[in-house]
Amino acid sequence: MSEIPQVEAVLAYVEVRMSEVAEQAGQLRDQIAELTARLCEFDTESENLQITRKTLLSLPAPAPALVPAPAPAPAPVDDPPRAEVPEHPAYQQILTALADTGGPMRARDICEALDLPILPKNTEGIRSKLKRLVTRGILTEPEPGLFTQPRP
Repeated sequence: MSEIPQVEAVLAYVEVRMSEVAEQAGQLRDQIAELTARLCEFDTESENLQITRKTLLSLPAPAPALVPAPAPAPAPVDDPPRAEVPEHPAYQQILTALADTGGPMRARDICEALDLPILPKNTEGIRSKLKRLVTRGILTEPEPGLFTQPRP
């Protein structure tokens, strides 16, 4: 170290300032990571809202009811109970897309039908939901990666 007092004072200041800057930079990095995570959550919610909006806009307008609808007939005792579709709107949208095409579809095709960007996260998310619907007996998978509604 130098024996000049002014240089020693400047070096001491530089050391203190370096540690302050490093601490502030670390705090900013933490804030950026937190904001990035929150942004990802908002992006996911926005995508879900877009899908819901598209589904709602594609629903046919209800016909005016002139005569009350008859009560549904009781299900025959021999039929097994139908599995319930999960409440998340994405499952309804997937089933609607499959019903609209009337044939088997792949996860990528459903992403396109739902106007989702063809990204791995979207395709894998849809594939996961399709597999869940298969395990509940709502859909069938006649061959790997190909999903369809069961035929009566």
